[in-house]
Amino acid sequence: MFDDLQGKKTGERIQIIRERKGMSRLIVAGLVGRSPQWLKDIEKSRRLPPRLPMLLRLADVLGVGDLAVLIGTDMDLHTAVSLPVSSLRRIPHEAVPAIREAIHSQTFTPPDPVDVKAVRQRTADAWRLWHASPTQRTDVGRILPALITDARAATRTVDGPARRTAYAVLAEVYALCEQMLAWTSEPDLLMVAADRGATSAQEADQPETLAGAAWVLGNVHRAKGDYDTALRLVMDAAAVLQPRLEDGPDSLRGMWGALQLHAAITCARAGRDGDAWHHWELANGAAERLGTYLHPWTQFGAANVAVHAVSIGADLSKSAAARERAETIAPETIPSLERRSRLLIETARSYHLKRDYSGTLDWLRHAHKVSREAVHYSPLARQMAADVVDHGGPLIERKAKGFAQVLGLPV
Repeated sequence: MFDDLQGKKTGERIQIIRERKGMSRLIVAGLVGRSPQWLKDIEKSRRLPPRLPMLLRLADVLGVGDLAVLIGTDMDLHTAVSLPVSSLRRIPHEAVPAIREAIHSQTFTPPDPVDVKAVRQRTADAWRLWHASPTQRTDVGRILPALITDARAATRTVDGPARRTAYAVLAEVYALCEQMLAWTSEPDLLMVAADRGATSAQEADQPETLAGAAWVLGNVHRAKGDYDTALRLVMDAAAVLQPRLEDGPDSLRGMWGALQLHAAITCARAGRDGDAWHHWELANGAAERLGTYLHPWTQFGAANVAVHAVSIGADLSKSAAARERAETIAPETIPSLERRSRLLIETARSYHLKRDYSGTLDWLRHAHKVSREAVHYSPLARQMAADVVDHGGPLIERKAKGFAQVLGLPV
């Protein structure tokens, strides 16, 4: 590591390396899809440090092979930590090749007739499996290729209102693809799935379906660090649903609430404290009005709203508040194992922010017991696990290394 990076904040490190490479702000910002002003604000510490996905993109552009080179004192990581970029990239899953083939395959011969109602039921069952299984990617990955193929065929074998229904089902299948492919596939395939979901939603021409597609596209843009686009997408969709909230079904109101939670997290990751809590309050009000209702695939409901409050606190680096909120939530009240594991990961993050590495490890292991794959494919969890190995100390060294090996991290 360069000596002139010692004691520097993340933004200062980015600027030093950028200038050492002879790269302008305009070039670097353009290559990561942001504005020069955004990069300047990062370098001058006028914004919170970029999250892991954007740090990885910056590492690529700046030719940095170890993410620790970019991580400064404002991210609570000692400069001796080694975080190889290769260990934090996408983690391949055996189901991805078949899913890729199903998404990209083309045929111009008329397909055999497909029962749209049956495909819709299979899609609903797949979403239930996603939230009920501790190995959601493996279990859903087995059935997703055939579901993609049949849902695409259904749009070609029916006409009239049934065709719009078929496209609505296809949009929901692509939404499930986005969840499955996140962190397991190349970014291009993830964007193709999200974009085809948006196209299918437009063909369906149903407000709730369009809003769901915006939620999915927003996930992809937020993961890339493009917070402005993500926020615009979900707020535009929320505006479409707003006039229909009073008379619409619970599923529509649940989608509106999910969009508000999406906006809350997006604002938190952009360092917009007030906006983040404003959108969270709107979502919380929606959850209270819905009572026990739970949206079938976004899992919007009271428990998920509570989980997002923990995430917002951690994103805004308010570890004490995040921990206090986490401790008020009984994990067993969260029906989705994937979401329950996420709560436990966020709880671990509240300990990690305070450099309580023993607590971090305990909560990560707890999360892993709930859903092995939710932890294994979480860049945040993997980052924290690697940090515990480096800083946990001799008392937890054996447990820390053993857990890191379970996640496939180099130790």
